[in-house]
Amino acid sequence: MNKTHTINNSQHATHNLLFTNFAFTLAETLIVMGIIGLVAALTLPNLNSSTGDKEKVAKVKKIYQNLDDAYGRAVAVYGPFDEWFQNDSNNSDYAKRFATRLTEFMKVSKDCGFDTTGKCFTTKDKLFYESSGSYFENNHNEYNKNDAYKVVLADGTAVSFKCLKNLANKNSCSIYFDIDGPNKGSSSWGSDLFALYVYLDNNGINIGIHDDGDAPCGVDDDQCSAWIIMHDNADYLKTNDGKTCPNGKVLSWGGNTACK
Repeated sequence: MNKTHTINNSQHATHNLLFTNFAFTLAETLIVMGIIGLVAALTLPNLNSSTGDKEKVAKVKKIYQNLDDAYGRAVAVYGPFDEWFQNDSNNSDYAKRFATRLTEFMKVSKDCGFDTTGKCFTTKDKLFYESSGSYFENNHNEYNKNDAYKVVLADGTAVSFKCLKNLANKNSCSIYFDIDGPNKGSSSWGSDLFALYVYLDNNGINIGIHDDGDAPCGVDDDQCSAWIIMHDNADYLKTNDGKTCPNGKVLSWGGNTACK
């Protein structure tokens, strides 16, 4: 005997009720999609900015650690820093010796020597901010003069080494670096362009000592890199004046060291 499966009216009604209660109309679906799109539009720019700032922080800390390690290795091999330049007679000789002794212990992909055409280092820079909060071109380019020795590291970081002949001057050698390389990014101080210094009375790459009245990120010195290394953030990039956060907090060396 063949058995047949029947669905009575009560079962049909229950099925239709469940389908009616749990289905979305086209209008409801479009509304939900619109809300999701609005939330994404509001949050993604902030997420992207936060991610970008974290990448900058990581790159600056990495190059600082690599330079400091290379400096320590060079001192171990060649002796105290202030004895490196006894046979040198000018700023170019100083810069070349300083650069070659440090990069001996670093991975270099391109050595441009004293090139000034931009092959290894940017030819222009921008200040972090002015009173109006906008970037503008700056002609302070000690990093690109013909007595500054330039290289590009294996990770793409551009580095320029510049020294003073008179080593009695405390600030004897400068290290400028662009974390985006010579032909990428904005080449703006505190964003992708930074500086570090080597002092005669210091046992490593110096990150500076700053007073509470100093700006978190200065114009073209080591303040920006020091802020990142010491406070593990680049929150000054979230400001329009270099110090005032969107939430009203004011960044300072002795006070608020983050916007959150």
